[in-house]
Order: sequence, then structure tokens, then C-alpha cells
Amino acid sequence: MAAGDVRVLSVTQLVRRMKNVLEVQVGEIWVEGEVSNLRKQLSGHWYFSLKDEHAQISCAMFGARRREGCAALADGAMVRVLAEATLYEARGQAQLVVHRVEPAGLGALQARFEALKRKLDAEGLFDPARKRPLPAFPRTIGVVTSESGAALRDILHVLERRAPWVRVVLAPVRVQGKGAELEIARAIEQLGRADQFGWPRCDVLIVGRGGGSLEDLWNFNEEIVARAIHACPVPVVSAVGHEIDFTIADFVADLRAATPSAAAELVAPDRGELRRHLDTLRRRITRHAAERIERLDTRLAGIRRGVLGRGPDPLLREPVMRVDALRAALEAATRAALATRAARCRELVLRHRACHPARQLARRREALAATARRMRSSADAALVRRAGRVAALAALLRTLGPDSAFQRGFSITLTADGRVVRAPADVATGDTLRTRVAGGEIHSRVVEVPA
Repeated sequence: MAAGDVRVLSVTQLVRRMKNVLEVQVGEIWVEGEVSNLRKQLSGHWYFSLKDEHAQISCAMFGARRREGCAALADGAMVRVLAEATLYEARGQAQLVVHRVEPAGLGALQARFEALKRKLDAEGLFDPARKRPLPAFPRTIGVVTSESGAALRDILHVLERRAPWVRVVLAPVRVQGKGAELEIARAIEQLGRADQFGWPRCDVLIVGRGGGSLEDLWNFNEEIVARAIHACPVPVVSAVGHEIDFTIADFVADLRAATPSAAAELVAPDRGELRRHLDTLRRRITRHAAERIERLDTRLAGIRRGVLGRGPDPLLREPVMRVDALRAALEAATRAALATRAARCRELVLRHRACHPARQLARRREALAATARRMRSSADAALVRRAGRVAALAALLRTLGPDSAFQRGFSITLTADGRVVRAPADVATGDTLRTRVAGGEIHSRVVEVPA
């Protein structure tokens, strides 16, 4: 075939033919995948990518808020979309025009995010009690971010405007891509322990970057970064993405800032506000000092017009009178005390004289003599009474005793061992007997005992 017979298509013709093939052959279909890089335009149109492990495709949702299921769209969300396959002619790029969205579970990144969040929360890395306050007037601020990113420019601009005296120490790192999390964690460790690594000592750290998709911000969701922030001895402010973006670093940090600019405003005092505060304090101190000086002047003038204005005599008159009264009271109290002591001494002298040993011995002798006289009198009386009683008992004994019976001819027979013989049976032949009679005893032997 000659070269002139070959049909040549323009790019537009080729793209339109490909678009027609897609729209006719594929048409409207259900597609499931993970949402990534969601962008919501002011026009109401939303753009995002739908991906799986091996491929991704661009999606457009026109008038998204009027479409069913639009609330399910979020970075990392797993969704099913009813869409029309087509080709974006301006770029020659295949895309899906989405008409309807249904949730299909969490995406892989979102699932990893939730799992790590639960794990670190259980370990206490998010505990509000461990979060430290930021220093009120930091002198050196450490920044962990990309040296070419807009986040660094925003931080420096805010610090220059609010606190130009603050020293900024930058630890440049990659904030996106494989291995960036290792650089971020190492920079946090080095700035937190500046003395060990030769960095200037920082009062507070800002860790962050500008906005982006969930994949762009993922390095700040890595466990190694979270643990580096937790172990950092210096307070850390997390400033990752925009206000709607949340990362694991935000939960672990001592404070989360919506943006890097907001982080700079949080860590540095505003010099304008400080100046106004100092002016207010100066005016307040000046006013209080003036009021106090005025009060003291008024008081001093009153004193000068009073006693001091009339000389020292009126001022000393009352103290002199008070001293005289105290002297008189002291003399009277002294005289009374001396009189009391003298009376006490006289009483003690009299008591001592009364208790002298010679007087005590004399009183004891008199008491002993009186006791002896009473004892002799009592003994004599007792002896007389006892003698009369004995004489009476002797007379009674003579009257009633055995001697009177003996005088009348009676006798008493006793055995050798002194037992009274009352019947023949009390003795035996040959026994020796004693028979008491008036004037003595008769000894005899038994020769016969009646039967």
C-alpha cells in the first residue's frame, strides 16, 4: 500500500474513538476500590482516585452533594461506585464518572491506621495526663520538616512576625515516600536529646508538613514516628496537613495544631501582645506607685501637723507618766512581796522552834512518864482484881473439888497409868493401884477380882 493510501488519524480522532469504545463496550458499571486523593472543589464537583493493589483510575463526581452516598467518600475508605467508564479527552486519560456511592468497608490504609491507633491508645501513648504544657517564652524552636516545603516557609514567616528573637533549628527530612518515617523519627530523637548529638538545645519541637492525601501523610502514621514523639523529652507540637487531617502523630504529640502556621502561632508569643501587656503592666505599676506615694505624703503631712508639729514634749509626756505609774506599781508590788516573805519567815521560825529536838524530847518524856503511871495504875488494879478472882476460885475449888470429898471420907482409885477405876472389870489380878485419900495416896495390888 502506498504511503498516500494510509489513513492517518489525529490525536483528537483517536481519543474520541477510544472514548466511544469505552462508553459502548464498558458503559455503566459497578466498581469497588479504595478512595485516594479526594479533592472537593468549590464548584461542588469532587475528584478522587479509586485503586486496589495493582492499579488505579481517576474518578469524577459532578454535583457530588446531590449524589447518593457522597458521605461515604473519604481518603482510605473502601467504596463501591456506580459509574460510567469514559475518557477525559484533554488528557487522553481513562476515568469514571460516578453517579452513586456505597460504602464497602475500610480501605487498607485506613484499617492500618485504626489498628495502630487502638494499639498505641491501649499502651497509654495518647493519655492526656502525660501531655506537657508548652514553654511560655521559648528561645529555641526545633522544626522537623522538609527544607523545601511550604510548611517551613509558613512557620518561618509566622515566627518572624510574632517573635523575631526566637532561634529556629531545622532538621531537614523527607516528609513523603518510602523510608521518610525513619528520617522523621531520627530527627525527633536528635533534637530531643540535642546534647548527645551536637544540636542546639531546643525548648519545643514542631513536627509536620503541608496538606495532602492519606498516602502523602502516611509517614506520620507510622509507629516509629509515634514512639519517637512519645520518647522525646522536649514538648512536641504536631502540625501535619490541614485542619481536617488527623494522623497518629497528632494523638501522641503534646499538642496538635491545625496547620504548620497555627503551630508557629501556638509555640511563640506575639510580640505585639507582649508589648501591649508590658505597657499595661507599666501603667498599672506607675498608677499604684503614685497612689501609694500620695497616701504616704498625706499621712506624713498629718503627722507633721499633729504631735511632731508641737515639739517632742507632748509626745514624751504620756510615756513618762506611764513609766512613773509602772514604777509605783512595781515598788508597791515589791513591798507587798517582801512583807509576805517576812511573815512567812516568822511563821517558819516559830514552827522551827516548836519542832526543836529538845522540845520534842521533853514532850516525849512527859508522854512516856504519863504512860508509865497509867500502866502501873492499870497493872495494880488488874492484879487486885486477879487476886480476888483467884481467891474466889480457890474457895470454890476447895468446896467443890475432890479434896473436900476426901475430907468427908471419900477416895479415888487409879490404875498405874492414871485411869480411874469405876468397875471391877477395869482391873485385873496383880494390877498395881493408887488410891487417893485425904492426906496422900495408898498403893495396893489386886489379889482377886470378883467374877
